[in-house]
Amino acid sequence: WRVRGRTAAGCPRGTPVRCGQAIRLTHLGTGRNLHSHRFASPLSGNQEVSAFGEAGEGDYLDDWTVVCSGTYWAREAEVRFQHSSTAVFLSVTGEQYGRPIQGQKEVHGMATASHNNYWKAMEGIFMQPSEAFKVEQYHAEL
Repeated sequence: WRVRGRTAAGCPRGTPVRCGQAIRLTHLGTGRNLHSHRFASPLSGNQEVSAFGEAGEGDYLDDWTVVCSGTYWAREAEVRFQHSSTAVFLSVTGEQYGRPIQGQKEVHGMATASHNNYWKAMEGIFMQPSEAFKVEQYHAEL
């Protein structure tokens, strides 16, 4: 998954993601965004989460707010993603599909925060913070 700025906003590479910032998560293989809307998910009956759009372009229902402690989303910290339009949390519980991929778990939106909606980046390419961020973080004097 690629972390991008919210719909109609930029997010230059190397810019730290702030807690409370709206982002999009784009699947690298398909170019579709993580998306949700007020439809029931097929297995759990929670809110459906799907992939939407073409080449990373979708709509406002692709925006998720990063919920974390501190100022920025830290590399190894647990975070939650709350859907910006419907307020559900991106979650996974025990429901598994039989088809098309045996054992694949249903990812859905849940109305309440719980242990089922913590996420952690475990691998990937992490960009170094931009020079502007380094100055903001370490130099308070003028």
